[in-house]
Amino acid sequence: MGGADEPRLVPVGDVELCVQEFGDPGDAPVLLMAGAAASMDLWDSGLCVEIASHGRRVVRFDHRDTGRSTTGTPGSPQYDGGVLDRDGANLVESLDRGPVHLIGVSMGAAIAQSIALKRPDLVRTLTLIACTAVGGVDFDALPGPTPELAARFESPPPDPDWSDRTQVVEWMVDAERAFSGSLPYDEDRARAVAGKTYDRSIDVAAAGNHWLVVGGGDEEDLDARRIRAPTLVVHGTDDPLFPLPHGEALAATIPGARLMVIEGMGHEAPPLSTWEQFVPAVIRHTDAE
Repeated sequence: MGGADEPRLVPVGDVELCVQEFGDPGDAPVLLMAGAAASMDLWDSGLCVEIASHGRRVVRFDHRDTGRSTTGTPGSPQYDGGVLDRDGANLVESLDRGPVHLIGVSMGAAIAQSIALKRPDLVRTLTLIACTAVGGVDFDALPGPTPELAARFESPPPDPDWSDRTQVVEWMVDAERAFSGSLPYDEDRARAVAGKTYDRSIDVAAAGNHWLVVGGGDEEDLDARRIRAPTLVVHGTDDPLFPLPHGEALAATIPGARLMVIEGMGHEAPPLSTWEQFVPAVIRHTDAE
């Protein structure tokens, strides 16, 4: 089994995206796509190594405006939400590894759905975590965020002093806690990841640009009912942003999709305590395509 490569910058359209790969180059490629305002650090390196140990070439990357990827001015994104979708597809082409197994969480899972619909030639399988459908479901019949999270959206905590590492790390840890479920929250790990993200980022404040563009693209209507890639939907019972009925509806909408429910997981990448359940499911799913 190959180890972890050093992160590198890959030209992708009008930007450079920071990419890191794990495992043997000849193994089946798995591309991990983080959620809005999240860098590649959302995907624990230990999880990348674990998936790679089963004969996969795992790739994680920083979205534009996160980590070491091309970063613009905080509060002034020069793109719309559709550009983030296209970055993902263009990265697959730039790596010359397609088609790939796409694994996305939250916005990353929405991007994965978009790629599967617009560029099915680039996709072997989909694994969609903590996400709702990009279209094709009755959203009015689905529950909204929990009251606690809705209240946080209504009155968000103030931004930190972005030049103060300690303030930013604590702000990031508090934000992640708000999206966690009933599984024990590993605050020490969250703080370590937040510190790494701060240290790696060109301008950590620019990640907030994603919130200004998500859902704001002028792309054509998307319909998850038209997805043909083999799909595994992974959803937590305690997701405060997209409660479990969103995952159930997504799995029911995509033809042939399977649903794996993780007890206690929130709106998050699968935490360490779930890897014994999550990793074998992903390996079986990507073996069966």
